[in-house]
Amino acid sequence: MSDPQFKSWQAIQAEVLRRIHARDWPPGHTIPNEVDLAREFGCARATVNRALQSLADSGLLERRRKAGTRVALHPVGKATLDIPVLRQEIETRSMTYGYRLVERALACAPAALGTDKTALHLIALHYADDVPYVVEDRWINLTSVPAAAEQPFDRISANEWLVITAPYTNGDISFTAEVAGAEQARLLNTDTGAAVFVIDRTTWDHDQTITTVRLTYAPGYRIHTAIGTGMTAK
Repeated sequence: MSDPQFKSWQAIQAEVLRRIHARDWPPGHTIPNEVDLAREFGCARATVNRALQSLADSGLLERRRKAGTRVALHPVGKATLDIPVLRQEIETRSMTYGYRLVERALACAPAALGTDKTALHLIALHYADDVPYVVEDRWINLTSVPAAAEQPFDRISANEWLVITAPYTNGDISFTAEVAGAEQARLLNTDTGAAVFVIDRTTWDHDQTITTVRLTYAPGYRIHTAIGTGMTAK
């Protein structure tokens, strides 16, 4: 009889991690193939594949066609970023959060969204202690997230709603230093040409784009992250 605790890929991933950390499978060790692991765990081979691929993506396993999968000799740490909820980010800094929807419209999607269908365009302003904190300029793919079309986004931001509602599998992110244009400066209550920090982020559910967003932070914003070892399932 199969063991119910290994029905999810996350549970299998955790067990593989346990064996690696316990040195049951030391660095360089070739681990059992997917068929054998699926038989041992009493689950589908696809479930094992997803767990092993996740660990390979994190640098802990090396997967080679015909050569099998082995524990990496020299695991390479990879940076991971969770998408923050701006309200929580501001409140964590012991500041009072505020939000205002500036614009909501249906329009032709930009190329970055990867669709030629009509998409939802939102511009919103987030405040910290009543001071403009960041401008959120976002497009949502209504093919991927049709429920967004019914959301007014006048009380909860698209940032927070999407984190709760629309799980993603992958994405890309870029960071740039720019100068504020006239509209950005107006919304952020700063001078045109002022230095601003910009994050551009696009997320996907497998091969379908969910959303693309540009976050323009007020002058003086500072990003903070941490460097760690090991891997945490997300």
